[in-house]
Amino acid sequence: QVQLVESGGGLVQPGGSLRLSCAASGSGFIIKDMNWYRQRQAPGALRELVANITGGGNTNYAASVKGRFTISRDNAENTVVLQMNSLKPADTAVYYCNVRLYYTEYGPLYEYDYWGEGTQVTVSS
Repeated sequence: QVQLVESGGGLVQPGGSLRLSCAASGSGFIIKDMNWYRQRQAPGALRELVANITGGGNTNYAASVKGRFTISRDNAENTVVLQMNSLKPADTAVYYCNVRLYYTEYGPLYEYDYWGEGTQVTVSS
């Protein structure tokens, strides 16, 4: 069973920075995509994709964070990091780590999604 452990959330002033980390524990798998999602605490708020990084290192960002956030990964350690700069109050949300992987025993056609428990990011003066 894969477990994702997130760290790095907290309270920061507008314009500040935070660094979120997520580590996947377990063995016998290969991680394909690593993603960060966020969900604002408002009625009806949907979980939105913030940033994505593929196994080959290609990255994608939501338009609202492009140029401010950077996603990176360490394949040897099965970790993904989201560096968040120039934070705005609108970035306040619970941030979730997500990975899509396959088990070497079953091969790449059978993919599995795992989620972290979420970490709160609050941007406020």
